[in-house]
Amino acid sequence: MVEVAKSKPSRMWRTILVLSLTLNLIVVGIVAGAGLSGRLGNGPPRSFEFGPGPMARALEPQDRRAIGRALREDRDVRGMNLRGQFVQIVSSLRQEPFDPAALQDLMAMQGERFAAIQAKSSEALVAQIVAMTPDERAAFADRLENEMRRPRKSRDDRSGG
Repeated sequence: MVEVAKSKPSRMWRTILVLSLTLNLIVVGIVAGAGLSGRLGNGPPRSFEFGPGPMARALEPQDRRAIGRALREDRDVRGMNLRGQFVQIVSSLRQEPFDPAALQDLMAMQGERFAAIQAKSSEALVAQIVAMTPDERAAFADRLENEMRRPRKSRDDRSGG
């Protein structure tokens, strides 16, 4: 019997998947934060945090790992050639004469793929929450609520000046 070595997902894929989950959770966090703060519909949010977001931070590490594993195992997600699309975008940026319509088309295709990944990330997050016991779900809700109350650093504080 021949044993086939399992190839590990590339670092690029992990990064893309984590970014996708992060972006999805950021959107959910922003909407939840706006709702909890009473600012929903009262103008733009105070700031936009481009990071893990409150939902991702509120998850237990094993839950984040399970979501990442589910995304890596999803055939639809694995079949998306995001790296190839970035290569095409870079090529488009260097092309002379520059063709803005071609770049727009590439970015639209990439946006569709990111939207599909975000949908898969959302499905994985919901599946992880469904798998929680009522006590685990309540603890997650408590951690999420605490994350939403935590003051965020201003842009000046994050940049060191």
